[in-house]
Amino acid sequence: MEVENVLIPAINPLAAGYSEGDPEIQKHFHYDFRSGGDYKQRLNELARRPFLREELAEYISSFMKPFPSSDKVAQSLEKLRLPNSAVVIGGQQAVILTGPLYTIHKIISIIVLSRKKERELGIPVVPVFWIAGEDHDYQEVNHVFLPYADQIEKYVYPEKIRGKRMISDCPVNKEICMQWTKSLIAKLGETEYTNELLQMLEEAALRSQTFVDYFAFLIMSLFKDHGLLIVDSGDPGLRQLEKHIFVQQIESAGQILKAVRSQQEILSWDGFTKAIDLHEKSANLFFYDKANDGRILLTYDERRKMFSGKNGFPSFSIDELFEMARESPEKLSNNVVTRPLTQELLFPTLAFIAGPGEIAYWAELKQVFELFQIKMPVIVPRLNITLLERNIESLLGKLGLDAPRILQKGARAVKESFINGVKNQNISSIFAEMKRQLQRNYQLLAGKVERDVGSLLPLIRKNEVLLMKQLDFLQEKMEEAFLMKDVHQLRKIGRIENSLRPFGWPQERIWNVLYFLNKYGLNFADELCELLYDFDGNHKIVKL
Repeated sequence: MEVENVLIPAINPLAAGYSEGDPEIQKHFHYDFRSGGDYKQRLNELARRPFLREELAEYISSFMKPFPSSDKVAQSLEKLRLPNSAVVIGGQQAVILTGPLYTIHKIISIIVLSRKKERELGIPVVPVFWIAGEDHDYQEVNHVFLPYADQIEKYVYPEKIRGKRMISDCPVNKEICMQWTKSLIAKLGETEYTNELLQMLEEAALRSQTFVDYFAFLIMSLFKDHGLLIVDSGDPGLRQLEKHIFVQQIESAGQILKAVRSQQEILSWDGFTKAIDLHEKSANLFFYDKANDGRILLTYDERRKMFSGKNGFPSFSIDELFEMARESPEKLSNNVVTRPLTQELLFPTLAFIAGPGEIAYWAELKQVFELFQIKMPVIVPRLNITLLERNIESLLGKLGLDAPRILQKGARAVKESFINGVKNQNISSIFAEMKRQLQRNYQLLAGKVERDVGSLLPLIRKNEVLLMKQLDFLQEKMEEAFLMKDVHQLRKIGRIENSLRPFGWPQERIWNVLYFLNKYGLNFADELCELLYDFDGNHKIVKL
């Protein structure tokens, strides 16, 4: 494997500018990820803040017991207990079979950066992955995309989940899960690594009760030897450590909303649209009614000091919500505004690994952090990676194409150019001349008929239209026949497109890691972790 750096700007303009170090965008953040001195400043800030390190380490140790582990994991837990340690953290939803590749890339980013900063700063730095188990959008996490017969197919996990249940509470039927995953692997085809992969997937299903369990088991199977720690934001055990944080967020609900809106206004002056869409009275907290409606977004009436759901139900006074936070914190959960705040108050975070969308919404949170008299961590763009297989690289060479062009613009233009080239070289010009001659002859004929037998003029016009349609039909069929001669070329372009830019999207947003594990082995993720990466905002092409 080797890494090639290429400049491919993010689609999100704010994220693109941030990655490139634009000072007009950098002002919306507290630290510059490109500056080594800013990491040291961040450590100084963390040294002045209290953290429940021992309690946090105990919780994580207990939470991770059901999942694959290693001596490196135990070492990371011990590091977390140390008063001078810090973490590099990032998170993602618990998607079936780990979801799109960018989840894997985010974890690799966390591991690689923590290792790099531990070496540079001379302190213990722990990689932590935050599973967003409190999210409730099941349709976002119940499917994967995998290649089959030169196409990319969407495969939906067959179990149905109703209501707004947290993903942490979505059950996994072991038998259905094993049958479904076996059917997917069968479509990928058998390799020398298939049996080992099936064993891992079967063990994950047998030892999992929920979507989060299944996701966590697979993640730790792949990354346990890198000392990765994981937490589940929807786990009641973690909620117990968040009691005092919920109290602060309830107490400051009105101020938090004003801080977000104020920061959004500043960003709008700089020409950026809102990344976070908030209700005018949003409390930025959910009430979780597991038995009934699931997760209910709360609003806050500052005048009445009341919190309520849609249409006023359920409804809580501020004192009732304080009591809930202290006695039953599992009934509360964060939204996109308060989750980063909770994360940073819990963990001594040196750096947060962010995708393009996350960079945009963190820019809107600067004043929220200042409200709590803390700073945002160093926001580091995650590694954007495209995996380039040798057969695809060979096809690119044969067609005179290069990967960066396809990654930036897609293969559709290449395909259209090829089709137009085939048309022009063969018959398009011949048919164009035939049509011009036919139109000239009909004009002559119509002129004579109009002078001598005017009643036949409609028949002449109708006959001309019919003949033109016949010529169009013949041209279409002949062009199809010529294209069929070059269908192997079109298939090559299609294979490149499906590999590097499927459906017009980056590979990492569509492809799932199962294909690569089945083809290259279960140590594939380990090999990716050992490559040399620069956190410079550039895209990484990893040649396999």
